[in-house]
Amino acid sequence: MNDSDGKRMLWVSHMVRIRDNQDQTAFAELFEHFAPRVKGFLIKSGSDASLAEECAQEVLATCWHKAHMFDPARASVATWIFTIARNRKIDVLRKQRRPEPEELTWGPEEEPDQADVMALQQESELLGKAIAELPTAQRELIEQAYFGDMSHSEIAQKTGLPLGTIKSRIRLALERLRHAMK
Repeated sequence: MNDSDGKRMLWVSHMVRIRDNQDQTAFAELFEHFAPRVKGFLIKSGSDASLAEECAQEVLATCWHKAHMFDPARASVATWIFTIARNRKIDVLRKQRRPEPEELTWGPEEEPDQADVMALQQESELLGKAIAELPTAQRELIEQAYFGDMSHSEIAQKTGLPLGTIKSRIRLALERLRHAMK
């Protein structure tokens, strides 16, 4: 058995210990070895450092929670972990994509129905009040994300807050707005 096979078997035994015994020591060793490698992989594939750090932590947390899904007959531990990392990166990129602008029309448009105009004005006023009633931290993030057209990563860089905190606050704010608009 060469050194490479020895390491491969070591990581498989770590995954078995994590799966069967929730062995925190095995997980700590796995994390210590793979987290910087996953982060480096994500940075090399175009992620910024803070996003890569967050994704690496999420990938290793997934390894902990889904250790029962690892099958050494199908892939090495490294292959399994880097596949999770690649899929996580794809998920993040999909979430960051902004919707395409609607097709522009040419020429004069029909005048909108007066009832529709009134309903839109009332909804706009209600939304404005609901946004104003949000806690300051949530309101500022909503304004930056939706009115300032900033990505979550850009907001994290600007504010110095962790990306996860940004996402959580925005998610909570949107939930509050949803309830206020009902």
